[in-house]
Amino acid sequence: MINPPNILTVAGSDSGGGAGIQADIKTIMSLGGYGMSVITALTAQNGLGVTGTHAPDPDFVVLQLTTVLEGFPVAAAKTGMLFSADIIRAVAPVLRRQSFPVVVDPVSVSQSGSRLLQEDAVTALIEEMLPGCALLTPNRPEAEMLTGMTIKSRDDAAAAGEKLLGMGAGAVLIKGGHMENTVMVTDCLCRPGEDPAFLPQARVETNNNHGTGCTLAAAIATGLGLRLPLQAAVVRAQRYLNLALRKSYAPGKGCGPVNHAAGAG
Repeated sequence: MINPPNILTVAGSDSGGGAGIQADIKTIMSLGGYGMSVITALTAQNGLGVTGTHAPDPDFVVLQLTTVLEGFPVAAAKTGMLFSADIIRAVAPVLRRQSFPVVVDPVSVSQSGSRLLQEDAVTALIEEMLPGCALLTPNRPEAEMLTGMTIKSRDDAAAAGEKLLGMGAGAVLIKGGHMENTVMVTDCLCRPGEDPAFLPQARVETNNNHGTGCTLAAAIATGLGLRLPLQAAVVRAQRYLNLALRKSYAPGKGCGPVNHAAGAG
């Protein structure tokens, strides 16, 4: 038996189980990887919102990371909620020294509107995480935050992607879920020296969309760990997320998560 690839997530914990580390591990295992984690922050949250956040000392975050790297051959990684400038500046140099691809999901605000990235951490994210990452996966508000641009159309998304490439990202996927089209969601994949690839999928009408960004980034990282080409990994991840949204449900009060086990059986 050939072991599944080891996929690492560096992100925050969601006590409600729908996003963050919990969503990442579910996604990675569902798509054929072995999931490992470095926890950057603890959140107290449920489907109604985030009631508190506690971050460990950056040195302990790095200790988690170096311990995992010493014990496991990592095929790919993704980062999610990094919370503070100190944590970003601590983990980024360690990740940059690795040979595996890193997908950076620039998580800044939760689905319920709670801030998950401190305001003074945005500069650190731009300076430390963008350069050298294999793929950056911002939604529209995150792309606007990182570029200072207004994004209202596919052409705007492509222009923002080009700007983010110029800021050091290896590739950029600007997600279309926050765009106004009510029928289709079109993600824009930008790579150096290539025309933007617009990757559409049917919009799913559901309130149970907690953890979508985490899930997509973890799914792409798993595809890269399986040695899929970048666009193939993105399309596979889109299909997985779309199915998980179509079969989503609310296990408790408020906004429910996507169904990470939707493809099982």
